[in-house]
Amino acid sequence: MKSFTAQIVYRIECDGQHTDQYEEQWRLVFAENEEQAVIEARNSGLGEEATFIDRHGRTIYWRMLAVKDLQPVELVNGGLLFSMVREVQPVPAPIWAA
Repeated sequence: MKSFTAQIVYRIECDGQHTDQYEEQWRLVFAENEEQAVIEARNSGLGEEATFIDRHGRTIYWRMLAVKDLQPVELVNGGLLFSMVREVQPVPAPIWAA
């Protein structure tokens, strides 16, 4: 059995209307191969879909949109689960500086 990290994306809908809100989750999946891992990730994601009423009485839908990424991962002490490089453009000088 191999282990994988699966990035699952959910779309948040309010009263049936699409919003610009999404949630990304990283989940651990065990499978014999990558193809089976995608199936396991999809099933896991679908199982976490939810519908509930918020404090304003609106119906909120949490719908799985996709399995965005799947990566093999080695489960050892100190093993890397997730890494992200962000590039930031520095501001040369604030416009409000004296």
